[in-house]
Amino acid sequence: AAKREIVNVFLSLPDDDIIIADPEGEYYPLVNRLGGQVVRLSPSATAGTFINPMDINPNYADDEDPLSLKSDFILSLCELIVGGRSGLAPVEKTVIDRCVRTIYRPYLADPAPERMPILQDLYDELLKQSEPEARRVASALELYCTGSLNLFNHRTNVQVNSRLLCFDIKALGKMLKKIGLLILTDQIWGRVTENRDRRRATWVYQDEFHVLLAEPQTAAYSVEIFRRFRKWGAIPSGITQNVKSLLESSEIESIFGNCDFLYMLSQAAGDQKVLASHLGISPHQLSYVTHSGSGEGLLFYGDTTIPFVDHFPQDTELYTLLTTKPEDKANGQG
Repeated sequence: AAKREIVNVFLSLPDDDIIIADPEGEYYPLVNRLGGQVVRLSPSATAGTFINPMDINPNYADDEDPLSLKSDFILSLCELIVGGRSGLAPVEKTVIDRCVRTIYRPYLADPAPERMPILQDLYDELLKQSEPEARRVASALELYCTGSLNLFNHRTNVQVNSRLLCFDIKALGKMLKKIGLLILTDQIWGRVTENRDRRRATWVYQDEFHVLLAEPQTAAYSVEIFRRFRKWGAIPSGITQNVKSLLESSEIESIFGNCDFLYMLSQAAGDQKVLASHLGISPHQLSYVTHSGSGEGLLFYGDTTIPFVDHFPQDTELYTLLTTKPEDKANGQG
């Protein structure tokens, strides 16, 4: 369904940009066929493609201190890295914010590319602080700076200016995938801010969206950045097959409250009841997402709800690029 919309946007809106965060390596055949750019991130030492989570540009925020928004992102990143059920403690948040402002000071005074901070700079600055909480955060960061998971401890070395861009992070594995998704959200935000000045719309597709909603700080940041996407002329889409995890998020009301368009396919019985209570779906409307076939479901647009059937012809090259069905792949279509 998301690929169908991507194709439509690509063909009918040639001045718009399309960016995909792809955690499962499902979009690259389509992107390659349309002449787009696929950026694969891998922890392998031979991969050599790096994205710097500390990147910031002059347009990062225009209505407030850009470092405040960047600090929110880095707090979310540290929350994922440090872990724990309760997230970051208040003192930990304070020392992280203090260190963020310190390490960006030289770059903001003279914004040369070689002055852009990296994760190592944050780690080193945390070790200089007197609070024991700072050392705890630094110890958690060590694995991602000098340890075996140091993929995101380098300056960005790939140009990502293509109109159709796919970040493929399938190779990251379980430990890095959550972090990778969050970092890509921030990278895409940088592109959105640049495009607003160029008066270009940006279509953003974030697959496995529920992954970003598991921790409170990360969920709050993700919902806020999606809200900013819309405010800054982007069209963000969150995609998930794990509706249960999505509905468990503390930010679910904010998510639905900021969505003008919902595209719902067949749903499990338990999820249907919760979705019905959040979205006001009638029993008759629910019948369209109960044991429904491929390409059948409900569209929610503003206050309007429409059942739909979209049976895409299977004897086309485009279908082979869109399908993710195992049976199609077994028959050589995918």
